[in-house]
Amino acid sequence: MKPEYDYLIVGSGLYGATFAWCATRAGKRCLVVERRRHTGGNLRCENVEDIVVHRYGAHIFHTSDREVWDTVNSIVPFRSFINSPLARYGDELYNLPFNMNTFCRMWGCTSPAEAQAILNSQREAETARQIAAGHAEPTNLEEQALRLVGRDIYEKLIKGYTEKQWGRPCAELPAFIIRRLPVRLTFDNNYFDDTYQGIPEGGYNRLIDRMLEGSEVWTGCDYACHRGELRPKASAVVYTGAIDEYLGYCHGRLDYRSVRFESEILPVANWQGNAVVNYTAADIPFTRIIEHKHFTMRGDEVHRTPVTVISREYPSEWEDGAERCYPVNDLRNTTLYDRYAAMAVQEHGVIFGGRLAEFRYYDMDDVVAKAIKDFCHAAK
Repeated sequence: MKPEYDYLIVGSGLYGATFAWCATRAGKRCLVVERRRHTGGNLRCENVEDIVVHRYGAHIFHTSDREVWDTVNSIVPFRSFINSPLARYGDELYNLPFNMNTFCRMWGCTSPAEAQAILNSQREAETARQIAAGHAEPTNLEEQALRLVGRDIYEKLIKGYTEKQWGRPCAELPAFIIRRLPVRLTFDNNYFDDTYQGIPEGGYNRLIDRMLEGSEVWTGCDYACHRGELRPKASAVVYTGAIDEYLGYCHGRLDYRSVRFESEILPVANWQGNAVVNYTAADIPFTRIIEHKHFTMRGDEVHRTPVTVISREYPSEWEDGAERCYPVNDLRNTTLYDRYAAMAVQEHGVIFGGRLAEFRYYDMDDVVAKAIKDFCHAAK
């Protein structure tokens, strides 16, 4: 008997929704099952006091791929947004990424030549110190960062934030996590280098909802609990969940970092004056504060609502019941994932895609491009 659907898509995040959009446009029948009570995965937004709130942290779409940008804008219009985060260390505020505004605040220098000289001096001193200790190449993240930006920037803007983010001392984290740090000798606070940057007008729910039009969607449906009855419904499965969970954790669990969000409504129109402020000191338990209205409101629009919504982000180790946010791509986990990936190839009729199924951090434009590519390959 012919299955009812062409594709059973497990997960309604950006990868699953993009795949469903491609498939329905090609006349395919899709059933999308989602463990959570809402679609969109970690892109889910909420309307609070007429403010679009990013429920699972800030998401800014950025790309230099014109085809991907045109694709998402053909689904819903995007509004330009330039990410210019700040870093707070004590009572000091620094611009990110590291640029002339950062260096002027840090060292009082006023020219690129002055900043370059200080950077070179600190880099060379740290490199010489490590070589004298017998480390010709950096052996951990701390050593790598010190060679890239020197002691001052590392101590104030990298060390505390990174250790909170990963829950481990920088000296115990692998060097490859931070192979490069963008350093600009210009007064440019644009965090991303990409040509196109923005957020869907009205929030990401509109994008996901449009992508899922034409598909049947079941929320509150856990594929892991109902695999036996769900699998026969479709000719092929598109799986976007955790690959180790799909394969029964037979080789052990992959490690993730999770994030706990604490949000509150404040009785002021403008609280921190910026969408993102990172808190880099180790004694502050959260990594950053998001003020959501600055993602979508400009100028006088900020005062359109007399209140504002902020969210504090507290990184933590992933445990059952929490959301998997960032894969821990150290040697142990990379080796373990490779074993699972080798098994996944033998799962005929199953496409594994997205950050959990592929155990990697994806920018959103890469997710869209990968889902389109995977559908085109599957449809051949």
